[in-house]
Amino acid sequence: MQRFAFLVSLLICMIISNVLKAQVIFNGDFEDINRNNKLPSGWQYSTDDGYVLKLDSTVVQKGKYSLSITSKTSGGKYGFISYYIRQNFAGKKLQLKGFIKTENVSGYAGLYGRVDGTDAFSLNDQNIKGTTDWKEYTINLPYDSYNALQISIDAAIAGTGKIWIDDLRLYIDGKPVEQAVVIPRVIPNAKTDDAFANSSGISVVNNDAQTVGNLTLLAQVWGFVKYHLPAVAKSHFNMDAELFRVMPSVIQAKNYKEASNAIEQWIDKLGAPAPCSNCGKMESQPAIKPDYGDLFNKDVVSASLIGKLTYILNNRNTGKSYYIDMAPGVVNPIFKNELPYSQMDYPDAGYRLLCLFRYWNMVQYFAPYKPIIGQDWNKVLSSFIPRFIAAKDATDYDLTTLALIATINDTHANVWSSLKALLEYRGKLSPPFQGKFVEEQLTVMGYYNDTLNVKQNFKIGDVIKTINGVSITELVKKNLPITPASNYETQLRDMPQAFLLRGNAPEFTYEIIRDGKTLNVTQVNLPRTKINYAALDPLGPNDPAYKLIDGNIAYLYPGKYYNKDLEAIKKMFNGTKGIIIDMRCYPSEFMPFTFVPYIKSGDNNFVKFTVGSVANPGQFITGKELNIKPTNEYKGKVVVIVNEQTQSQAEYTTMAFQSSPNVTVIGSTTAGADGNVSSIILPGGINTMISGIGVFYPDGTPTQRKGVRIDEIVKPTIQGIKAGKDELLERAKTIILN
Repeated sequence: MQRFAFLVSLLICMIISNVLKAQVIFNGDFEDINRNNKLPSGWQYSTDDGYVLKLDSTVVQKGKYSLSITSKTSGGKYGFISYYIRQNFAGKKLQLKGFIKTENVSGYAGLYGRVDGTDAFSLNDQNIKGTTDWKEYTINLPYDSYNALQISIDAAIAGTGKIWIDDLRLYIDGKPVEQAVVIPRVIPNAKTDDAFANSSGISVVNNDAQTVGNLTLLAQVWGFVKYHLPAVAKSHFNMDAELFRVMPSVIQAKNYKEASNAIEQWIDKLGAPAPCSNCGKMESQPAIKPDYGDLFNKDVVSASLIGKLTYILNNRNTGKSYYIDMAPGVVNPIFKNELPYSQMDYPDAGYRLLCLFRYWNMVQYFAPYKPIIGQDWNKVLSSFIPRFIAAKDATDYDLTTLALIATINDTHANVWSSLKALLEYRGKLSPPFQGKFVEEQLTVMGYYNDTLNVKQNFKIGDVIKTINGVSITELVKKNLPITPASNYETQLRDMPQAFLLRGNAPEFTYEIIRDGKTLNVTQVNLPRTKINYAALDPLGPNDPAYKLIDGNIAYLYPGKYYNKDLEAIKKMFNGTKGIIIDMRCYPSEFMPFTFVPYIKSGDNNFVKFTVGSVANPGQFITGKELNIKPTNEYKGKVVVIVNEQTQSQAEYTTMAFQSSPNVTVIGSTTAGADGNVSSIILPGGINTMISGIGVFYPDGTPTQRKGVRIDEIVKPTIQGIKAGKDELLERAKTIILN
C-alpha cells in the first residue's frame, strides 16, 4: 500500500513538473521546415500579392536558413509573418531579440511584439529603411500572465524592397522561453460570461424624453461602477453583459424613481465592497477634479441609490483594474479587455448604446483635455442617446460614432479602422490632383498622377468653387460635424481627402476660378489604391534630411531625421548663419533630448504634464516641469516652420525648441493634438484614440486645440502657390539673414 501511494505521489509530481516546465517550441531560427510548403513551421503569413516569402540558405546570420520577404511590384502594401505562443508563463518581463537585414526598403521594416489581452505592444527602436546590414534589434515588453491570451511575434516590410529575418529569440524574465515556467491559464468570469456575445436582446428602444433620461442615468452609473467597484476591478463581472442585464428594466421605468430602483437592485447583485481605510484620500489641489454628472443629484437619483454610490466611492478600488491601467512611465490610460464585437457591422440597439456608454465614460474619467473640448460633456451624452437609438443601418451607426468622436475636438481622435460602410460612404475613387485650403479656398496644389488630362483640366493655383454643383462652402458646413480635429484649420486640412475630393462616381464636375475667369471642367476619377500620394511628399526618397541652402543657411527636415546623423549634421551646420527646421511633418525620431541640446542655450523649462488616476478616476494631477540641459554648441539663429501638418510629437518637439531664446517659430495654427495617445475599441470593431496625457507650457497654457505658440504668423497665398514659391521657407531665410 505504501509502495502504491509512493508511486501515485511520484506520478503526480511528474505530471505537475511536466505542466510547469512544458516544452515550448519557438522556431525563431527558421530551421524547422514544414514539408508541405517548404516554409518555417509554426509561422503564419499575411501578405498581399505584391510580396514573396522564401527560405534563404545563402544570406543568413546564423544556422542554415533565414527568411526573406521581397516585394514583386511597387503596388504591394505589406508583407507580414507572425508566430503565436499561446501558453501562459510565470514572469513579468518579455524580451525579443532578433536580426534584420534590408535591401532598398522604400517604406519601412521592423520587428513587432505584442501580448494579446493586455495591450502591451512594442516595435524596434526605429523604422528600418534603405539598405542595412545584419543588425540585432531588441524589444522589451511588460508581461501580465493573468490577462495574457497569447504572445505575438511579427516581422514586416511595407513598400518596396527586401527584408531578411534570422535568429529570433524570446526571453521571459531573462530566461529563454523554452526554459520558462508554464502556468495554468486562469480565465476570469469577466471573460467567460458570454450570455450576450451575439446579441443584447434589445432591438427597439423608445426615444421619448423619459427613456432618454433613464438611459442617461444608467450610462453614468454603469461607468461609475465599472471604474470604481473593486469586484469589477478584480474581473468578477463582464460589464458589457451587466449593462444588458439591467438595461431593459431601466428602459421600461416610467420615472426617475423607478429607474433608480432598477439600478439599485442591479448594484445589490454585484455586492458591496469591503470597507477601505484610505479610499477617501484625494489630491488636495488636482488639475482636474472628478465629474460625476447627475449621480449625486437628488432631483434625479433616489436617496437610497445615492447612499450606495457614495459608499462605493468611499470604498473604491485603488489597485489594479481589469478595464483600465496606466502606461508605465508615460501614465496615459490603457483601456484593457474591451471586446470589439467586430462581427457586428450594424449592432443592435443595446450594442449601439454600449458604444456610446463605453466611449463617453472613457472620456469622462480619463481624457485630460475634457475641460477644453468646448462643450458640456454631460450634455453630449443625453444628446447622442436618441441618435444612437435611431441609427438605421451600418452607415448611420458609423457616422453617428464618428460624430460622437468629433465632439471632443481632438485630432488624435478619429475612426482609424477600415469600416466597410464608412468607406463606401466616403467613396473609393478620387481625382488624381491634390487640393488644399489656401486662404480658406480649396486650391489645386499639384498632381498625384499625370493621367486622364488632369494637367489640362487643372492648373496649380486654380480655386475650386463647386463640386458636382454643390458649393465648397456648403460641403464644408455639411462635413464639419463628422471631421474630427482639434481646430478648424486642421478640419480643413483633413476634409479634402476625407470627404470633398472622393466619392463613388466615375467622374466629378467642377467649377473653378483661374486668373479671374470661371471655368467648368469634368475630371475622371481613379481608384484611391491607384493614386500615387507619395508623388507630392515634400522630400523624395533620395532627398537628404539635412543640407545647406544659399550657402550659409542650414536646413533640416525632421520627417527624415535620425539621431545617428547628429554628428554629421553638426559638422555640416558648423559656421552657418542659421538653421531652418521645417516641422511641417512628423519627426522620424524623438529629438527633444538629442538635437535640441545642440541648439539650446539657457535653462528654461519647456513642458509640464497632467496625468489621470486609476485610484481616483476623473482626477488629474500636474507633474513637475521638464528641462533640457543645453550643450549650447550652435550659436546662430534657429527658425522653426509650422503649420496644420505639425501634430503631436512635432508639436511637442517644437515646444522643446522654444525653450531656447535663439528660436523663432513662424507659420500658422498647428494640429493641436499633443500627448501620448490611448487606443479605444468600440462595438463593430471601431478603432479610435484620444490624447492620453495633458501637455502644457510651463505657465499652464495648453497646446491642445490651440497649437504651439507662434512668433510670426506666415501663411501661403494663392498667388505664391501659382508662382511656385514656398513663402514660409522664404520668410525663414529672410529672418536668418536679417
